[in-house]
Amino acid sequence: MAGTIASMTGFARAAGTTGAVQWLWEIRSVNGRGLDIRVRVPNGFEAVGEAARAALSKALSRGQCQLNLTLTRPEAATKVRIDESLLASLAAAVARVPRPAGVGPATLDGLLAVRGVVETETDAGADPEALNRDLTAGIDRLVADLVAARQAEGAKLHAIVGGQVEAITGLTQAAEDCPARRPEAVRARLDASVAALVGAGGLDPDRLHQEAVLLAAKADVREELDRLRAHLSAAGEMLTQGGTIGRRLDFLAQELGREANTLCAKAGDITLSRIGLDLKAVVEQFREQVQNVE
Repeated sequence: MAGTIASMTGFARAAGTTGAVQWLWEIRSVNGRGLDIRVRVPNGFEAVGEAARAALSKALSRGQCQLNLTLTRPEAATKVRIDESLLASLAAAVARVPRPAGVGPATLDGLLAVRGVVETETDAGADPEALNRDLTAGIDRLVADLVAARQAEGAKLHAIVGGQVEAITGLTQAAEDCPARRPEAVRARLDASVAALVGAGGLDPDRLHQEAVLLAAKADVREELDRLRAHLSAAGEMLTQGGTIGRRLDFLAQELGREANTLCAKAGDITLSRIGLDLKAVVEQFREQVQNVE
């Protein structure tokens, strides 16, 4: 049974309302060599931003993540409060003070202008503790949804990568069965090469024998085919096991590409060369896809 793999591509959001404040967490992740989490929160909410970073670090192992917190507050309502005790004390004190000639009695608007008599306060729209609690709960939902989204993408990716491994396996077998690799075909090419060398003249039998051995070694792709099969077997085991296998699959893709290149370079026959080119194309597609595996 195939294991579970996750893609590094995903998106999630968590929204809510606390008091009169509307808040929205959004996160987008793409592929990356390591885990890179970038957090953007409004001023004063750095602590909850770091809590979100810590939660993501526990849940993910690779990927570039951009996390944003948006707060929408209502238009601030201003409340006015009059310190009536202070106002009464001021009025009594003013009444006790003799008024110089030409100075009128104290007025209410004058007393209200004294610092501390009138105080204003702005309604923040939500209790800070309640808002922090809801934002923290939103982080939990956000992380769970992101993990689920990456796993859903991973399931699709698993099918694509598995199909590519099967295609590479089929092409490897086609190279194995290619008529150009049969002893009689190899012998015919060697005979033609040796005949060309003899026609050039000036070569002794020992030198001809050495050249024939070199040509035979160059035409042999047995080692490349064996290594291709070993790498494909390892890839199949990883896909069956699942987990965070992206880095190892990427390494195998490089090794598969190296063997495909060597096979093409050694191919002395047009049929084997075409198989090698098809093999290189599928390996490149495989390499591109595994870049997204966590």
